[in-house]
Amino acid sequence: MSEPISTPTNASFSDIGEVLARHQTFVIMSHVRPDGDAIGSQLALGFALMAAGKTVRMINEDGLPENLAFMAGSEKIEFPPSEPLEVEVAIALDTATKPRLGEAALHAASRAQVWLNIDHHISNPKYGDLNLIDSTSPATGQIIYQLLTALALPFPAETRDAIYVAVSTDTGSFQYPSTTALTYDMAADLIRRGLDVGGINTMIYDNYPFRRVELMRALLNTLETSADGLVASWELRDQVRIDLALLPEDSEGLIDIIRAIRGVLLAVFFEELVDGKIRVSMRSKDRRLDVCQIALEFGGGGHSLAAGIRMAGPLKEAKALVLAAIQQRIVANGL
Repeated sequence: MSEPISTPTNASFSDIGEVLARHQTFVIMSHVRPDGDAIGSQLALGFALMAAGKTVRMINEDGLPENLAFMAGSEKIEFPPSEPLEVEVAIALDTATKPRLGEAALHAASRAQVWLNIDHHISNPKYGDLNLIDSTSPATGQIIYQLLTALALPFPAETRDAIYVAVSTDTGSFQYPSTTALTYDMAADLIRRGLDVGGINTMIYDNYPFRRVELMRALLNTLETSADGLVASWELRDQVRIDLALLPEDSEGLIDIIRAIRGVLLAVFFEELVDGKIRVSMRSKDRRLDVCQIALEFGGGGHSLAAGIRMAGPLKEAKALVLAAIQQRIVANGL
């Protein structure tokens, strides 16, 4: 990365706008195992910049998830090329720490002169030359919307639709506590711009492959709740992934099923990964159980009500450690 050109404080929209105006070539990236907010934010900003006459590449370490291939313009999402790209600016979106972009993506962007870091994770350490981090925003897609409108940048249909997908998927279809009046104002503006909200919602929420239902059945067979009923957890073994031919995106959002159990305040999803590590996803319904703080104990991060960890296995040991840390928080808060 080049020498910092600003302090580690937040950049303004105009600061970001100056960089976008001054440079011609860009690579836009998001985190490994990308979700709707990651891909949606890339497409939204990427198509806006292309409409402004810029040269843009959009890359992701894991490529485009199958469940997001319906998005207009999504074919522009590429795997990182093997050689570094000749670009002036690298933009990391929705990525809490730089390593989460992936080694191949970082190599592809290694010749960039300037790094922009735009995100909504509270644990983001501001690793860019310019950083725009808003942990009060429900999704990076909403930050992109505010940036584009503040700078009066072009707003093609691909950008409009991608912002909606980004924000809808990261807010549980506009129902999580992070959703604000600004979020609904944004959605209304997108509809006025021509968004087919019913059609896109159908593709997001009513278009799952059958293997996802089989996965749900397998997960329910592992469901456990704590003695006090405050914590629900389930687990996905790697062999189940193999047997059902699962894709990483097949489990997206399923944790909300156990989060919704009456009396449960915190849900945990433990997943064995191919490399032997354990992926832990946590969702809280009570800000006194700040899952970001729990995740930070294990090198993870995220938001107060939604956070994740990647940690050493085996699963049984990782599960015991995380559940013990959660129980300590429950006791400390008198819950």
